[in-house]
Amino acid sequence: MAVYTEVSFDEAAAFLRFLNLGQLQTIKGAAGGIENTNYFVDTDQGQYVLTLFERLTFEQLPFYLHLMKHLATRGIPVPDPVEDSKGNILHRLKGKPAAVVNKLRGHSELAPGAAHCTGVGDMLARMHLAGLDYSRQQPNLRCLNWWNETVPVVLPHLTPEQRSLILAELAYQNHIAASSSYQSLPRGVVHGDLFRDNVMFDNGQLTGFFDFYFAGCDTFLFDIGICLNDWCIDLDSGKLDTVRADAFMAAYQKVRPLTAQERTLLPALQRAAALRFWVSRLWDFHLPREASMLKAHDPGHFERVLRERLAHPYLL
Repeated sequence: MAVYTEVSFDEAAAFLRFLNLGQLQTIKGAAGGIENTNYFVDTDQGQYVLTLFERLTFEQLPFYLHLMKHLATRGIPVPDPVEDSKGNILHRLKGKPAAVVNKLRGHSELAPGAAHCTGVGDMLARMHLAGLDYSRQQPNLRCLNWWNETVPVVLPHLTPEQRSLILAELAYQNHIAASSSYQSLPRGVVHGDLFRDNVMFDNGQLTGFFDFYFAGCDTFLFDIGICLNDWCIDLDSGKLDTVRADAFMAAYQKVRPLTAQERTLLPALQRAAALRFWVSRLWDFHLPREASMLKAHDPGHFERVLRERLAHPYLL
């Protein structure tokens, strides 16, 4: 989260009154993340998150907001977008698309153990199944096409060794994507960004997934790879903790067992997930946008993760 568009107390108060959310008591800009402007807002009726969208458009956003509504109706704990008096969940504030959602209970678990990974694996599988009948379509906007477009932009900022690695991995992922095995992978709505800081726990119990604004239609295995690369690694080295990984996968497969093709391609999609975030972090780091409270993530982290997945693939 970050703050690109400044919203005053009075502006936020009027907006929240328009949504019948009561009287604003406090507003606080949210640090962390890099895509949108986010504020934590407390009123006399509850706690909410106000988001102004800096990249996603009025045309794209209904996919994400209605997805949250869809998942919530099917028992998946996610933020619920607030409707106005006409039933609209996409609003406008300071000329930008905007939404307000309820703030989930609890806190992010930034040092997860096997039990936390079990909870995330179970709920991710339930989310994948719950989204199968979601009617809206939106491609994953940070998929292979975007990597192919963005890698040439960040190449001048890399060392020769890094350029060699990123180009080789990009070529490999293009090869995988063209294969019949990849084309047969189960697909549907994926979260696309289910890191430790996008899940809430309260007293050890998972209370919700949030930040769905990288969601899209993609392979479920890509979502699994993203989770394994964050929830189940040592953050300093990028090395996989097989105890946590096994717990995550066992819980996921109790709900949705992997196909034979998924089991075979799991190492490749873990590499794809590492490449995706290495590329996006390089882009954000070397081509930053102006924002207050913006903290660019270290691109080197996912370079290390990718090297680890290459050296030590995780097999089921």
